[in-house]
Amino acid sequence: MSIASDKLETIREQVQYHLDHAEQHRLTAAQEASLKAQIKARLEAENAVLVAHYYTAPAVQALAEETGGCVSDSLEMARFGHDHPASTLVVAGVKFMGETAKILTPDKRVLMPTLEATCSLDLGCPIDEFSAFCDQHPDRKVVVYANTSAAVKARADWVVTSSIALDVAEHLAEQGEKIIWAPDQHLGDYVRRETGADIIMWDGACIVHEEFKARGIADLKAVYPDAAVLVHPESPAPVLELADRVGSTTQIIRASKEMPNQRFIVATDQGIFYKLQQESPDKEFIIAPTAGEGATCRSCANCPWMAMNELESLAGVFDRDDNEIFVDPELGKQAMVPLRRMLDFAAELNVTVKGNA
Repeated sequence: MSIASDKLETIREQVQYHLDHAEQHRLTAAQEASLKAQIKARLEAENAVLVAHYYTAPAVQALAEETGGCVSDSLEMARFGHDHPASTLVVAGVKFMGETAKILTPDKRVLMPTLEATCSLDLGCPIDEFSAFCDQHPDRKVVVYANTSAAVKARADWVVTSSIALDVAEHLAEQGEKIIWAPDQHLGDYVRRETGADIIMWDGACIVHEEFKARGIADLKAVYPDAAVLVHPESPAPVLELADRVGSTTQIIRASKEMPNQRFIVATDQGIFYKLQQESPDKEFIIAPTAGEGATCRSCANCPWMAMNELESLAGVFDRDDNEIFVDPELGKQAMVPLRRMLDFAAELNVTVKGNA
C-alpha cells in the first residue's frame, strides 16, 4: 500500500505554509530568564510537571530538567508522567505524544503548548483509509509505529518504538505471522531487510529524516574521515547504508557515549544535539546535510512542528481553553492493548523500550 503521492505533497505544502508564515522569536537572555521563572512558578502552582521531547528547543529541554521533569522519547515521556505525582502533565512535543501520555494516564490532565503541532507520519496515516487497508489483509498482524494517532493505535495488534521494532518483527516472523507495517516506509523497509519478515507497508515518511541524502553524508565523511555516522532508521536506505550505527534517539545518544570516536555526523533532528552535547561535552557533533547540494532547506533537520513548542507558548499553557488533550475513554482502552503488548514483550526480553522519534 502506498499513500497517494498527492497526499504526501499536500503534507509538504502544509509544512511549507507553516514555515513561510511562522513568526521568528529571538529572545534576549533577560526575556528567556523571565519566561522560565514564570513557567516554573505556574508549574508549581498547578501541581504540574513538564516533559519534553529530544527534538524540542534547547531552552525547553533545559527547563524540563530544571523543574524536575524529563527529556526523552515520547513513550518514556508518557511513562514518566504516569509515575510522577503531579496531577497535570505539560507535554512539549507533537500531538500524538500528548495522546500517548493521556492513554497511559487517563486520570491526569494533559496540556500542550499547541495542538497544532503534529507529525507527517500521523497526518499521512488517516484512520479511515488505514483501517480499510487493514480489512483487506485480515491474515496479517497490524504493527504500527508510536508516531500515530490514538485511533490508529487502537486498530493495531502491536505498537512499537524504533528500538524494539526489530525484536517484535523477528518474534512475529518466528511465529509464522505476516505483518502490516505503518506508517513509516523507511523504518519498515529497514525492519524488513534486517529481519526477513513478510511485511507490506503503508507509505508514510518523516519530513525531516526523508530529506537526508547519502551523497551529502558521503561528502561530509570525506571532510571528516574520523567521524562516526549515527543515523535514525526513519532515514532512507541509502543513508542507512552509510551508518556506523543505526538507532533510535536514545540509542544514538548511547552510541555517542560508548563509541571511541571524538567526532560524529548525526542524521536525525538537530534538537537532539542538546542532549548529545550534555552527555558528551568533549565530543564534536555535526548535523548531517539535508535536501542535497545547492538546495534551499527551510527546515534543515529541524521538525517545524516541534519548533512550535516555545517558551512563550509554555508560559500561557495554563491560561488557554484549546490545548488540552482528550482521548475517548473506550478508544484509549483499545489503544492501550497493543501498547501493553509491547511493554509486556519488552519486559520478557528484559529491555527498556525507548526510542520513537
